[in-house]
Amino acid sequence: MPDRSPLAPVVARLRTTNPYAVDAAVAALALFAVSLQWLFPDEGDDPLSWRGWLLGAATAVPLVWRRAAPFATACAVSVATPAQALYHAPPPDLMYGGFVVLYTLAALARPWQRRVMLAGWLIGVATTISHREDAEPFEYAFQLLSIVCAYAFGSLSRSRRAHTAELEDRARRLERERAADTARATARERARIARDMHDILAHAVSLMVVQAEAGPVVVRSDPARAEAAFDAIATAGRDAMTQLRRILGVLKDEEREAGPQRLPQPGLGALPGLVRLVGESTGLRAELKMSGEPRPLPPDTEVAAYRIVQEALTNTVKHAYASCAAVALDWAEDAVTLTVTDDGRGPVAPSDGTGGGHGLIGIRERAAACGGEAVTGGGPDGGFRVVVRLPVDAAGRPAALG
Repeated sequence: MPDRSPLAPVVARLRTTNPYAVDAAVAALALFAVSLQWLFPDEGDDPLSWRGWLLGAATAVPLVWRRAAPFATACAVSVATPAQALYHAPPPDLMYGGFVVLYTLAALARPWQRRVMLAGWLIGVATTISHREDAEPFEYAFQLLSIVCAYAFGSLSRSRRAHTAELEDRARRLERERAADTARATARERARIARDMHDILAHAVSLMVVQAEAGPVVVRSDPARAEAAFDAIATAGRDAMTQLRRILGVLKDEEREAGPQRLPQPGLGALPGLVRLVGESTGLRAELKMSGEPRPLPPDTEVAAYRIVQEALTNTVKHAYASCAAVALDWAEDAVTLTVTDDGRGPVAPSDGTGGGHGLIGIRERAAACGGEAVTGGGPDGGFRVVVRLPVDAAGRPAALG
């Protein structure tokens, strides 16, 4: 809560001022207070001599270094104050320099320095007063209570400063954590967008390439088939553009503010259409089989399942030289298993020796991000197989596939 005290602007200004300038002003104010007794002596009291004034000045001038060397300053003032009192100069009614150094020690000094100086001042003041001939009992209480109050105010200042420093440190830590979380979220979002763009473009381009290669062969002998090939190219291109617009929309501020409802992503309900499109566009015999009772998946897992099947079929079209492919969904109590197999030429080791291309890496990353696992490699009867196991929501209701 902001400080609404009328002195708040003054305090804020003092905190930004050169500390030596502030301490010099405090020392000058203490020296002026000591000099008042010299300039305006009380009736019946001994006038303040120039030697007494010098001793009084010795209790004020060291305050210039009260923050740079608090304990040394306190020692100097602690010597000058009783000397002035014992010299019968006479002593001041109030120990201005003593109050300032006690406050400073309580606020800045080490624990042992604070304790030693507080005990020394209490004992020294009580001893000094006891040597006065006309000392009254209330003087003991007034002077000792003044010392304790000055020390208490310094302790409160130290506690408040420590609390403020702790709050500022906590705020800095939270800010660093927020920045790190933002950076991690940004990296994850970029990786997700990169995977989606790779899957969409690779799938669409693969279908378009297959149709484009077949088109010139049949353009004269079978115009209807050539026309269907060009229609398939256009359909794949339009579908890719639509999905790219959805994904790239998250990079716009207005899309982020609008929420995820403006950025629909394909899920398991779109798998039949995906398998049908691949079969119709490439001539690949593709089929989808399901077993078990469908169960709901989290939205991210739905998208990941669709993209995994899409990437697996894209790899089949691009690399396997297969004649057929099968997509199987096996629903269990706690997981769904996606299996994509083909009868192509089987796994081919990449030239870079990484053990898999970007598509297979993306499949593994998507599965891991959803808490699942992926296994890729040769099938039992040849060809290539991708097996992905994803966790499901065991408490949900059946998911509809269209």
